Amino acid sequence: MADLRVAVIGAGIIGGTHIATLGRSRGMALCCVVDPTEAGAAHAAERGVPHHADVEAMLAAGGADAAVVATPNHTHVPIATVLLKAGIPVLLEKPVANTVAEGEALRAVAEQTGVPLLVGHHRRHNPMVKAARAAISEGRFGTLVTANVQAVMAKPQAYFDVKWRTQPGAGGVMAINLIHEIDLLRHLFGEVSRVQGTISSAARGLEVEDSAAAILEFADGGIASVVTTDAGCGPWTYDLGSGESPRLPVHDIYAHSYAGTKAGMSLPDAAFWTHPGAPDWFQKMERGRLDFAPSDPFVGQMEHFGALARGEAEPLVSCADGIANMAVIEAIRSSAETGRPVSL
Repeated sequence: MADLRVAVIGAGIIGGTHIATLGRSRGMALCCVVDPTEAGAAHAAERGVPHHADVEAMLAAGGADAAVVATPNHTHVPIATVLLKAGIPVLLEKPVANTVAEGEALRAVAEQTGVPLLVGHHRRHNPMVKAARAAISEGRFGTLVTANVQAVMAKPQAYFDVKWRTQPGAGGVMAINLIHEIDLLRHLFGEVSRVQGTISSAARGLEVEDSAAAILEFADGGIASVVTTDAGCGPWTYDLGSGESPRLPVHDIYAHSYAGTKAGMSLPDAAFWTHPGAPDWFQKMERGRLDFAPSDPFVGQMEHFGALARGEAEPLVSCADGIANMAVIEAIRSSAETGRPVSL
């Protein structure tokens, strides 16, 4: 079977990751890079593929069976819409859209065209996350009681020299980073029913938030606390412990802790804690580990996208999932503005 020809649209940080990932993915090959910058041209030249300044030029040239969209957040929906209407399956980086309403408009296009759409929450493709979900579904974890999630990182000033990252409605730590934590919580423990949130831009003084915190209540029971900042020093974020990104150093930490009625676990160190008998805090717990064979989640995501584009699979992260994640982000923002809980 011939390799699926995949265009990568957007040659920034995450676009570069997708370009490199295609070189390690079975049954798929980079066919062109679409980006108006010199960086885009350089990526294309390095890999010996065509370079296009925009999607229109790419479509006119032909030759793409599928496309990855890794452009600035506010361009996700218009670019994905053009591609879907052209019959091109899309792997769309998170967030699926800047608002729930925009996401719903994109879902309508996907349903109308019937063209596959996968949202890029790569963590779901990590065997560790799959093992955590299996522990829950198999009853070894019990049911959710609480979760505590941190996403702390100190981004350098140069990161914010990219204009859209400081623009309301596109940038901010919630849409760029916190949405990963929301997606993982939903994936493991179900839908969020109620949110109490607060946000701040005091540390950087930008128009977008640099810090946020929220209490999430789940429809099936249980509560979670989530805190994030891109202006605070510390290694306590999933990304700095998982080793998923070659761009980031790896620290011996955990950033997520989950307490169930039968066991506790933490990520990304994959620890699994149980009592030797009935749950009892007077008894020392035993530390085990989730059972899984590590592999690159970006490759897993790309190969899943290939199966999706060929009609061999359903999306692990659907447009509806992306919209549900944005609904939680919008609820946190609304709660922060009003000082009141928001029901979903």
